[in-house]
Amino acid sequence: MIDFAFLDSGTGGLPYLLKLKELAPQAECVYVGDTANFPYGTKSKEEIISCVLSICNKIVEMFNPRAIVVACNTMSVNSLEEIRKAFPEIQIVGTVPAIKTASAVSEKRRIGLLATVATVQSDYTKRLKETYANDCTLVLREDTELIDFIEHKSFTATQEECEKACEPAAAFFRKEECDAVILGCTHFLNLADTIQKVFGESIKVVDSRDGVARRALDVCHISKDEKKEYNPAIRLYVTGDSENVEYKAISEKYGIQINKL
Repeated sequence: MIDFAFLDSGTGGLPYLLKLKELAPQAECVYVGDTANFPYGTKSKEEIISCVLSICNKIVEMFNPRAIVVACNTMSVNSLEEIRKAFPEIQIVGTVPAIKTASAVSEKRRIGLLATVATVQSDYTKRLKETYANDCTLVLREDTELIDFIEHKSFTATQEECEKACEPAAAFFRKEECDAVILGCTHFLNLADTIQKVFGESIKVVDSRDGVARRALDVCHISKDEKKEYNPAIRLYVTGDSENVEYKAISEKYGIQINKL
């Protein structure tokens, strides 16, 4: 049995795992990117649920985790209920757009959501807005192009190329006069600093990585203070091609070996 299995459609959820390991180095974790079915953001709800349940079955069979952290907003807002029904004995921690956080920091009451098509259009996202930001205008932007760039090009791209890829989203939210923007797809976290730089000081970029990591540790009753000297290596798996240039760059950057699931 391991502590946590992190699940995403690609490598976008890695910052969530790295945040958890920063808080609790002793946690034993694997990361699974369902790259064979990437992208998830353009799939129907039914397709997302089918793909997620299939990969979760493999994760449970191979790793027997105490908890599955669904480190993908699209997977979470469309399939959390189904995952919990299918695996009642396992703790399931979702990742959803940080609308509550954005509402708390917005003075103009105009907040943006940068996400996939499926996350933008989901009823779950609408309920989050009604619950935590009912007095705000929520400006939506689907950005499949930027997500694709991050998954397939960002780790080998120059800083200039990364900034250029983020500029259309920045221009959009500036025009809409938003003063807070939610990174509603975990892929964006890999360029979070670049996105904040391009968006500028007038827009506060927010995400949910700290909250998700702390929630995962809480549900498994793992202390953030014990056994700091024990730091098991992260194991990373992808369902698609594990030998491409992008994944080799990720492996070198984080010192994580990438395996085929």
